[in-house]
Amino acid sequence: MSTKEEISMVGFKIVAYAGDAKTALIKALNAAKQGKFEEARQLVKDSEDSLNDAHNAQTKLLSEEAGGAELDTTFIMSHGQDTLMTTMLLRDEVSYFIDLFERVGKLENK
Repeated sequence: MSTKEEISMVGFKIVAYAGDAKTALIKALNAAKQGKFEEARQLVKDSEDSLNDAHNAQTKLLSEEAGGAELDTTFIMSHGQDTLMTTMLLRDEVSYFIDLFERVGKLENK
């Protein structure tokens, strides 16, 4: 069973990985605004590595709890979960906006 300290450390890892992903996603959005669509899409792909790392960090705890262990929730773990979920939503929105910027750019150039 994970201790409260170990759970908090997982929360810190999730925040760090999700933060890296968020940075890449904001860069992707800025690249798309400048018409650099391939670069933008690559940055979204790069963010996936960080999101996967965050997900892997939480999987151990999810598996423990699913196995019947009682785990204490910590504030940093809650923050980590929130950061991860909002960054995943940002990824979806950025992907949508990249497509939208590209489409608008094509229409403006007609």
